[in-house]
Amino acid sequence: MADRHGGQILVDQLKTQGVRRVFSVPGESFLAALDGLYGSGIENIVCRHEGGAAMMAEAHAKLTGRPGVVFVTRGPGASNASCGVHVARQDSTPLIMFVGQIDNRHRDREAFQEVNYREFFKPLAKWAAEIDHTDRLPEYVSRAFHQAQSGRPGPVVLALPENILSARADVADIPPVAPTPPSVCGEQIDAVLDMLCRARRPLVIAGGSVWSAQTAQDLARFAENFGLPVCASFRRMDRIDNRHPNYAGDLAVGMNPKLAQRLRKADCLLVLGSRLGDIVTGGYELVDPASPGKTILHIHPDPDELGRVFRPDLGLAAPAVDVIARLAQRDAPAHPDWADWTRAARADYLDWITPRETPGAVKLEQVIHQLSECLPDNAIVTNGAGNYAAFLHRYLRARAFPGHLAPTSGSMGYGFPAAIAAKLEHRERPVICLAGDGCFQMTLNELSTARQYGANIVVIICNNGQYGTIRMHQEKTYPARVSGTELFNPDYAALARAYGGHGERVTRTEEFLPALKRAQQAGVPALIELVLDPDALSPGLTVDGARALAGS
Repeated sequence: MADRHGGQILVDQLKTQGVRRVFSVPGESFLAALDGLYGSGIENIVCRHEGGAAMMAEAHAKLTGRPGVVFVTRGPGASNASCGVHVARQDSTPLIMFVGQIDNRHRDREAFQEVNYREFFKPLAKWAAEIDHTDRLPEYVSRAFHQAQSGRPGPVVLALPENILSARADVADIPPVAPTPPSVCGEQIDAVLDMLCRARRPLVIAGGSVWSAQTAQDLARFAENFGLPVCASFRRMDRIDNRHPNYAGDLAVGMNPKLAQRLRKADCLLVLGSRLGDIVTGGYELVDPASPGKTILHIHPDPDELGRVFRPDLGLAAPAVDVIARLAQRDAPAHPDWADWTRAARADYLDWITPRETPGAVKLEQVIHQLSECLPDNAIVTNGAGNYAAFLHRYLRARAFPGHLAPTSGSMGYGFPAAIAAKLEHRERPVICLAGDGCFQMTLNELSTARQYGANIVVIICNNGQYGTIRMHQEKTYPARVSGTELFNPDYAALARAYGGHGERVTRTEEFLPALKRAQQAGVPALIELVLDPDALSPGLTVDGARALAGS
């Protein structure tokens, strides 16, 4: 091998691993890596804030099933990016973050922007390390890709001292991560089906990370063959097309009360890829870890997750995509008649997504219902967090993977960077981002990134002039004592135009669809601001209603 500087060795290793695109905010601490990227064929998406860059990389990984890669500088850069690392951790997303670091000969002197990244990221990342020898760069990068994708996927952080990147070495590249053959056998599938087919009220819960369009089709086929109702876990709505007759809704914050009761009454849960966390189980009240009262069949790639909270009656350490592919190929053996149970679950879902009127001239429930009806089959919808998301999760009928991107960690500001990443990966697909006024203001500077790289997405801003979710809880707990939740907002349409995009303001529901059509045809990033009544806190709940609940 030729003598190369560390930045070139690093980038050549990324190319070997099949990396096509990275996200970054530049810093002098990794100039050699930027030099390595020059002319490499790897697209470097230069972002405006490290948090946005990390979220774009995380969304890229969700879409592709391959580790997202982000470069940030030391100190403030890494601190800003930590929010994206947390999203990757809670969402089980493979992510690799490279952090520029001080010259390692100055370590432990509190040099400029010095941070101990092993300790800083220890609770957030699967693995955090610092590279101290240039000739070991291929080894560390190889391990990072293995760690990010093994078992339960997650984030890895590698710190790169600037003297290590600028030094030269003669070292061979390490081949990419070897493909893993399917990890389940026929006997394991037999065991799953044997226990499932004894149930009278089964429920399938689909979730987890590293999904594919084929897996969504396989899940639908399995559900059809067996006549099973399928639920999605929190913010994994695109695991099956929500228009499918076997889809019964999502186990989410503010879930359908009838679905919650169905979860409680089910005598068998087939959990595919998802962790059984607090949101899916209604705060562990709908399914009690100490006494679940039902058979639990848990499929998860990490053996350490099986039995960690809920004791499974059958635990299978395997990727959900492998198990679902096998299940889709099976004919249903003899089992109780589940037809009425499944039809009732679907009917409850359809009733739940019928819009319920809220106050104001712009009805968010109608807007999302209209959006859901008019989107093409290949549309991708993204969102962050806020009370607007409760409307989206209730009324949007997500398309099959990759139809929906959202953070299970509940991170505000996520939807917009995720939409940019989605559009860069799927330029032929319409990409719609829904964001609250508080949510959007956390990453709106990435409008510049979208404009620079031609990510012509449509952003729908739900502007109610407040941090709505916090206001809702505030009214329930401390009624009529509004504190710290009001917002001043810019003229969003003018802001979009200032960035060279298209901007409109919608003040009545009937204005929305024409505005959406114009936005989709604009040929630049487009923004539609919905002026909402602040009294509408969530579907079916107003300020007065929240105060009444507080007094009851």
